[in-house]
Amino acid sequence: MLSKVLSAYVIGVDAHVIDVEVDITSLGLPHFSVVGLPDAAVKESRDRIRPALKNVGFNFPLKKITVNLAPADLKKEGSSFDLPIAIGIIASEGLLEQSDIEGYMITGELSLDGAIKPVRGILPMAIEAKKRGLRGFIVPFENGNEAAIVKGIRVFAVKSLPEAIEFLKGIRDIKPLTVDIQDLMQQHSLYEEDFSEVKGQEHAKRALEVAATGSHNVLMVGSPGSGKTMLAKRLPTILPPMTFEEAIEATKIHSVAGLLSDGVPLLAKRPVRMPHHTISDVALIGGGQIPKPGEVSLAHFGILFLDELPEFKRNVLEVLRQPIENGVVTVSRAVASVTYPAQFVLVGAMNPCPCGFYGDSRHQCTCSPGIISRYRARISGPLLDRIDLHIDVPAVPLKDLSQDHLGERSEVIRERVIKARKIQLHRFKSEGIFANGQMKTRHIKKYCKLTEEAHNLLNKAMDMLGLSARAYTRILKVARTIADLDNKENIEGVHIGEAIQYRSLDRNMLGG
Repeated sequence: MLSKVLSAYVIGVDAHVIDVEVDITSLGLPHFSVVGLPDAAVKESRDRIRPALKNVGFNFPLKKITVNLAPADLKKEGSSFDLPIAIGIIASEGLLEQSDIEGYMITGELSLDGAIKPVRGILPMAIEAKKRGLRGFIVPFENGNEAAIVKGIRVFAVKSLPEAIEFLKGIRDIKPLTVDIQDLMQQHSLYEEDFSEVKGQEHAKRALEVAATGSHNVLMVGSPGSGKTMLAKRLPTILPPMTFEEAIEATKIHSVAGLLSDGVPLLAKRPVRMPHHTISDVALIGGGQIPKPGEVSLAHFGILFLDELPEFKRNVLEVLRQPIENGVVTVSRAVASVTYPAQFVLVGAMNPCPCGFYGDSRHQCTCSPGIISRYRARISGPLLDRIDLHIDVPAVPLKDLSQDHLGERSEVIRERVIKARKIQLHRFKSEGIFANGQMKTRHIKKYCKLTEEAHNLLNKAMDMLGLSARAYTRILKVARTIADLDNKENIEGVHIGEAIQYRSLDRNMLGG
């Protein structure tokens, strides 16, 4: 007898419906085979399903069982097909009618005792189930709240195989799960860190406010212990709050990667990823034999913080250029080619020299000019092209560290950021971008109107400091953001002057 059960498989960050077809016949020798490009984990489902069915009191059929996962040209991996295959076997044996399982999407991993374990990628599966207009989505109990975030699809969370069978037969009543989205967003959007905890560094804090407002990439240069990491960790606290749509998209990526924290079905805070400098290019950008999202995608709508930037391998840093420029990353492998979203603010941190004390008034630098030059050259020009703000983060004087006075709170800074970001959203509503940091040449010409004073100051700075053409466009972008914070329609001299201050690395390199 033939039965069909709907399940799903995630490729990239999107789910694809899979028809789990189970045929059981008495003809031929007893055999259990799974076809349809299954990987080892899918093939091993046979050895999980057989004892699971036996241990819940079902007599496993000693017949020829063929399971087809259609479409057959998609490579399937993981253990999420255990439950739908088991349900299909039971239906093929006549203990469930095809009408009982019709219109339900089912997913879950089976334990040998019949318990149902959670799986990855539930959120994109729930979104696909909603698109298909299905009767409901049967998921492992631990995945229930994550799936219930999607409105418009009834989600039924089950703990065991008997519970799922009884529900499908109509002899057990399971209420569809519901979650309060607004309460969820508020409950999980609180930050422990605050900008008021950072002593001194007013110039750096102002630069990060500008970066948050215009979604600009930042490079902080300072000696060890000057507070670069502390500042980077607090940058998300002044970014605009996540919208529900942004939270859904970011959560999809973390769901696929299996990185959602227990009890947190929705990412309400902007993610902060801090990979170690020994990371590989595949781990950073995404990939593997079957592509998985990398750090740049896990930082989507958040912060990618690269500490000790020159210590990263050159080839690792170079792969950042495409996602920074396009906001997406495409990973091509023999089995599939997938595109992951990767819109993030890059925050880099580095010492001014290998010993870390170049320009420090309290410590003697032991590095020669040639060593310093080679150290900074580890960061290529094309990557620096994509970083708008270079800021010095000097060591904080002892008198500033010992004072009790707290700085400006994150919520106060965030209000200014949100106000200026609304100006940008209105400006770019028909441009396909949302912040000044994403402007291309045509946008700069259209929206970066300078007063005569600002124009003269910029030309003078270009001549005196010998700044490059790339620095020219970065200064205009940053000045546009500073003008938005000042609620000015045109870019004035004071805005250009401040933006020039955020090109410290250019000036230092020119100075030797």
